[in-house]
Amino acid sequence: MHVPRAISAGRKPDRILLAVHGTDRVNQQVRDLFSDFAESTNTVVVAPLFPAGLGHDDELDDYKLLSVGSLRFDLIALAMVEEVAARYAVDASRFMLFGFSGGAHFAHRFFYAHPGRLSAVAVGAPGSVTLPQSNQRWWVGLANFAEVFGHEPDWPAIHQVLIHLIVGREDTDVSEIIQSPVDPYWMEGALAAGKNRVERLSTLYKQLSVLQCQVTFELLDGVSHELEPIVQAADRFFRQRLAAGCTALQIPRVP
Repeated sequence: MHVPRAISAGRKPDRILLAVHGTDRVNQQVRDLFSDFAESTNTVVVAPLFPAGLGHDDELDDYKLLSVGSLRFDLIALAMVEEVAARYAVDASRFMLFGFSGGAHFAHRFFYAHPGRLSAVAVGAPGSVTLPQSNQRWWVGLANFAEVFGHEPDWPAIHQVLIHLIVGREDTDVSEIIQSPVDPYWMEGALAAGKNRVERLSTLYKQLSVLQCQVTFELLDGVSHELEPIVQAADRFFRQRLAAGCTALQIPRVP
């Protein structure tokens, strides 16, 4: 966590940002990259660590899907937010959410599952995406969403959340993303969104746009699969969101 220094003067934090690591699990680095944001906006940054190897020694990816077997990583994250909110007397009825790479898997799927808890979400370079389609099962689509989460997607709430999709223009290496049936999480339709991170996030953007979601897309020139420039873009987005209140943000859209 990064708790802003203003609390030492008796000021309560204004909000929470939940910032989720990628597969490499550098959650402390994610926290540190948001430290300036935390101080200048009086925001508590919560950067959880989702441990690897829960199901078997080589397991790295369960948290990205939110729900695997009896584990509900979305509910674990919500419990963390509630604990922090109680400890620092901060309103967490809605909070901001960021995820990079594997954390971006988590972030945009959490957006579908709990939109009423979010004010804004920044999704940075996920390897695979869940498209808002009713003809594909979770995780590729939302056909059996209610079976997994116990309720249908709350589309009125989804339309209230500002969502910013971010990826580097050079982020085209496919070596660490789902590409074939040898992957343990392979499903039919896994390649429908495109062959790399840029194409897949662009497809997600287009489909959310068609559904009239408040979504923007930022393609970062000269950037590959890098955490720091993605955080910098998310920082800009969150600051604009705070300055604009509930109004739509003027971030360039990329077709």
